[in-house]
Amino acid sequence: MHRSASRLTRVLACAAVPVILTVAGCSSDSGKETAAKDEKKSGSSASSKPGEKSKPELEKAAFAALPDPCKALQGGTIDTLVPEAKDKNGTATKSNDLASRASCSWNGLDEDGLKGSQYRWLSLSFFRTDSHASLGNANKRAEEQYGKQVEAAKASEGAQNLKAEPVEGLGDQGTSIVYSVKKDVDFANTTIVARTQNVVVTLDYNGAAYEGAGAPDQAKLLQDAITAAKEAVGSVAGANKPAEQPQSPQPQ
Repeated sequence: MHRSASRLTRVLACAAVPVILTVAGCSSDSGKETAAKDEKKSGSSASSKPGEKSKPELEKAAFAALPDPCKALQGGTIDTLVPEAKDKNGTATKSNDLASRASCSWNGLDEDGLKGSQYRWLSLSFFRTDSHASLGNANKRAEEQYGKQVEAAKASEGAQNLKAEPVEGLGDQGTSIVYSVKKDVDFANTTIVARTQNVVVTLDYNGAAYEGAGAPDQAKLLQDAITAAKEAVGSVAGANKPAEQPQSPQPQ
């Protein structure tokens, strides 16, 4: 009896081995398939997230630099707008940064004996914008700045008989604002605001007569201001021209 029980135990043990191996084999294959499916699912979800939109690429700013504001107008232009200027080289703003904003001004008193004196003041400023991820592209930001400059000129304190009109052929956008201001004498004021790509140009020009001299001709002040503004707009492109490469000497 003891011998029969021992034999039966050995038979059951041998019979159980294949069953265990079979179960183990199935578990291993199942695990591999599950892992492969999880990896594929994980890779798919990582490569594309539903509802996520790619941000549009920002447009590169057309102009990367500003001209020197005190050199943006030719000497002859300064002579025409500001006769007897105290300093023909102009007075630059101390905070000038040719990468973003800069300005320069001139003033002069042209005395003509008993005929009185003519005073002129001229200011030229540049404002440049860059493309920014949260603020928008450079040209759009410049358009907004252009609008602000026009509105600021319209809101000048004490302005009388104000008139604003578009100016054709002045960069991408151009507006003239003319008005008079009563101080110790009558001042005739002209502001020209222009935009060329991502740069806004603002030119302020005013004049007054003293000691019995005739009042400044507002129409002439406006025309001179527009001519100077066009020159200033052109200087922006000039400041961004690539440097000329030195030519190699030709063999003789």
